[in-house]
Amino acid sequence: MSEVTAKDVKSLRDATGAGMMDAKRALVAADGDRDKAARILREKGLTKVAALEDRENNEGAVAMATEGNSAAMVQLKSETDFSAKADDFIELAQKMADAVLARGPEAVSELNDELDSLKLAKRENIEIGSAVRFEAADGNLLDAYLHVQDGRGVNGVLLEVTGTDDAELAHEVALHVAFAKPTAMTRDEVSSDLAAKALQSFEELTRKEGKPEQAVPKIVQGRMSSWYAERVLPEQGMFGEKQTVDERLGEASVVRFAQAIIGES
Repeated sequence: MSEVTAKDVKSLRDATGAGMMDAKRALVAADGDRDKAARILREKGLTKVAALEDRENNEGAVAMATEGNSAAMVQLKSETDFSAKADDFIELAQKMADAVLARGPEAVSELNDELDSLKLAKRENIEIGSAVRFEAADGNLLDAYLHVQDGRGVNGVLLEVTGTDDAELAHEVALHVAFAKPTAMTRDEVSSDLAAKALQSFEELTRKEGKPEQAVPKIVQGRMSSWYAERVLPEQGMFGEKQTVDERLGEASVVRFAQAIIGES
C-alpha cells in the first residue's frame, strides 16, 4: 500500500473541497491514487459537504453500552438538536457505542461509511466528539450514568472507583460528576496556563482590594484553592455542599472518570 502523506491529503482536499478525514480515507481506499480517490469522494457526494466542516456543532447525542465490568461511551456531534433527536442519528450513536464496547475506541472507524451517509442526509457537520471505553480492574466498581432528554443522551459519565463495594456510593459520585462537571482528577491535570492566569488575576484583585502586602500570598492561596476545587473532582463539594467528594468516599477513591456533555464545545 502506498504511503499517504499529509501533503497528499491537503492536495486532494484543495482539489475537491472534501473534508480532511474524508480525503485521507479516500486516498487510503485508493492506495494513494489521487484520481481514484477523487472519484471515490464524488461518488459518495463528499465533495458537496466539505463546507460544513467549519460550522459549529455543539448539539448531538451521547450513547452508552455496558456489559459486566466494561462500559463504553460515544458522543456524536451535530449542528442542530433536530438532527440529533432523529432515530437514524441516535441509532448510529448507539451502534458506535456498541462497537467501542466490543473492540475499543478505534472501532468507531468501522462505521465511517455510515457516518458519511448521515452527513449527506442531514447536510450538517456531524462528527465524533469522543469515544471512551472503561474496563474496571478486579475488585473495582464501574458506574455508567446517562441523562436522557427528548429521547437522546445529553450528559454521560463513566466512573471507576476502588476501595469499596458500595455500588450506591459509586453511583452517587457519578451523579455528582454529571452535576458538577469536573475537568481533572488532580491539580496537576489542570492547564498550567489557566492556573497561571488565575493566579495573576487573584494577585491583582487582592492588591486592588487594599489588603496588607504580607497577607496577599495567603489570601491568593485561599482563592486558588477555591478555584481548583471547582475543577478537580476529589476537591469538589458533593453537589455543591461543604462535604468534598474525597470526604464522601472515605477510604475509597476515584480511579478515573470520563464525561460527555451535549451543548458544550
